[in-house]
Amino acid sequence: MQHDQIIGKVQALTGLPDRGSAEMATRAVLTTLAERLPSGLTDHVAAQLPPPLAAPMRQAMDSAAEGAEGPRATSGERFGLTTFAGRIAGRAETDEDAALREAAAVLEVLDAALTPELTEKVAAALPKDIGSLLPVARAAEDTR
Repeated sequence: MQHDQIIGKVQALTGLPDRGSAEMATRAVLTTLAERLPSGLTDHVAAQLPPPLAAPMRQAMDSAAEGAEGPRATSGERFGLTTFAGRIAGRAETDEDAALREAAAVLEVLDAALTPELTEKVAAALPKDIGSLLPVARAAEDTR
């Protein structure tokens, strides 16, 4: 999926007023996701994204590696939905409720952009509260 397609879909799903806002939201979610995922998985996700969207993920991964040693350098930070939403809100300059809506939209578009196997690995690497934002988790809940 191309950069413009991804941003257009995020804008349509979120109802954000312009492409710049959709770009900011997308980068905020991807950066925060990269902070939470193990670095190897982050690298695989970034490899399947267009370069402008892979860049914030790789920058977050590089920043985490600079400050960590040993297993922590590859394992991603441990935080839940509240921190996830707070970081996105700060980066996207919005409130936490809007950040969660934007995160769900970005993750839905990301689901379509990634291979199904990689999406499953991302879902497995996230705690349930954050994972609940993924379309795969929402679909599983709907069938119960």
